[in-house]
Amino acid sequence: MVKNASEYNELDTLRHSCAHVMAHAIKELFPDAKFGVGPPLENTFYYDVELEQRLTDEDLRAIEKKMAEIIKADHLFERKVLSRADALKFFGDAGETYKLDIINQIGEADDICAYAEGDFTDLCRGPHVKSTGQIKAFKLLSVAGAYWRGDERNPQMQRIYGTAFPSQKELNVYLRSVEEAKRRDHRKLGKELELYSFQEMAGPGLVFYHPKGGMLRYLIEQFIREEHLKRGYLFVNGPQILKSDVWKTSGHYDFYKENMFIYTDAEDKEYGIKPMNCPGHMLIYKTKMRSYRDLPLRFFEMGNVCRYEKSGVLHGLLRVRNFTQDDAHIFCLPEQLEHEIEKVLDFIFFVLKSFGFKDFEIDLSTRPLDSIGSDEMWEKATAALRGALEKKQLKYGVEPEGGAFYGPKIDVRIKDALGRSWQCSTIQCDFALPEKFKLEYVSPEGAAEIPIVLHRAILGSVERFMGTIVEHFAGAFPLWLAPLQTILLPISEKHEGYCRDLAERLSAEGLRVEVNAANDTLNKKIRNAQKEKIPYLIVVGDKEVETATVNARAYGSQKQTEYSEQDFVAKCLEEIKNKQASVEVEK
Repeated sequence: MVKNASEYNELDTLRHSCAHVMAHAIKELFPDAKFGVGPPLENTFYYDVELEQRLTDEDLRAIEKKMAEIIKADHLFERKVLSRADALKFFGDAGETYKLDIINQIGEADDICAYAEGDFTDLCRGPHVKSTGQIKAFKLLSVAGAYWRGDERNPQMQRIYGTAFPSQKELNVYLRSVEEAKRRDHRKLGKELELYSFQEMAGPGLVFYHPKGGMLRYLIEQFIREEHLKRGYLFVNGPQILKSDVWKTSGHYDFYKENMFIYTDAEDKEYGIKPMNCPGHMLIYKTKMRSYRDLPLRFFEMGNVCRYEKSGVLHGLLRVRNFTQDDAHIFCLPEQLEHEIEKVLDFIFFVLKSFGFKDFEIDLSTRPLDSIGSDEMWEKATAALRGALEKKQLKYGVEPEGGAFYGPKIDVRIKDALGRSWQCSTIQCDFALPEKFKLEYVSPEGAAEIPIVLHRAILGSVERFMGTIVEHFAGAFPLWLAPLQTILLPISEKHEGYCRDLAERLSAEGLRVEVNAANDTLNKKIRNAQKEKIPYLIVVGDKEVETATVNARAYGSQKQTEYSEQDFVAKCLEEIKNKQASVEVEK
């Protein structure tokens, strides 16, 4: 996450200063380089640079060497305040076209700041460390393509990523975690485990699920559907396209159009492919008059949506253009609102813990500058969300102006096995859309009242959640989630018939089983099963055929354990059943 300069802590300041030194080094090695922006991120920093040549790993090492020289020189960072005319002249004479673009975006009344160290001056608001010598441990990590301002209509630049820490020891710990993250990268594992692919011919940000990935997705969706049924949700489904009139009513046309796919059909009517499911659920609610006795009414949809994400920000399963949300809208009375939020929070943590997540971060996001609805609506909605969090005694931060245009929200981020945060569940409180769609219910007094709506998703995007669990488990899924749970390895051709009979019996018990009858050595079959991260492999030879036993090895273990067929099945079914704690479900 990119931060504003006012939000920088000491580590951000160190990394921002290191980015400045990196730009200095690049300018000395490549005098024609032009620079964009170079902010610190959560654990790293980057700088966008325009160069004619494509930077290589060897170039990064040369830049690091030059950076070390600049750091050793211990140049002071000196802040300069420039007039607009002086700034435009200085960076114009230097050929820094992107800096000129930034200057032209700065308000007339705002200071234009630059920082100099040695003979290098950069447009920058700061802050920086006192001198370059305070940068003790750094590393350049990678180079990626990035369009200027994230717009593919603009020139493509090279984004150089790096990091810096107060000590070499801290840097080494981080670099080890980076290597582990590369090993767990869901794009790499998706290809290795044959889960999914992206086809250039079809277009960017579009996912193709292969059989194993399709099974993994099915298991995730099956689980979440069943849990919704237990909690009294009603399944609905809506069309993929709606006339633009609907999106104008909802406000998406004004606030979200740039992220929508809009087209005009043969009858000259404009349609939008849905980026959200909420307007469809509003229209379903509106099909008949509702009573206060009908509420709360919980509509649930595994809703497939399309959003126009710029190609520069697409990232495997984590950022795609076509995805599915476990989306629900709860229509409720004012007195039911806070209790419904509490129940959704319970649901969220039940589901996330079922997938093996234990650590969470929660944010309450408040009204953005561009929004709809009255101040009173926003105050009531925000108070309800805050009240539910405090009643559940949950720690949370506040994200000012981070809400949706129609209401404030609670966001839940999960922490994976490497301690990284991933955006996941969300609850949004909405007084505005029900009013826009003229939704009503009959009160106990017989009056027409407007319901309140909670927008909520537990997994969020199924695609993003799948990418998260692939990395969390490093592709070694727990038994209940594994696309293939058991593989049978006949030692020789004469054992294949028994393997196939056993596979049929295990399949009849609900286990996902395959037989590897390839003409390979047993050791090769075992190696392949380990590469595929299959939870259990079963070796079948003369002894197993004669005694009708199961000789099983768990993934990651060298130990083989002998079971009766019944005991092995019972063990697996118990393991599958215990994917989650026994939790009382409130309807």
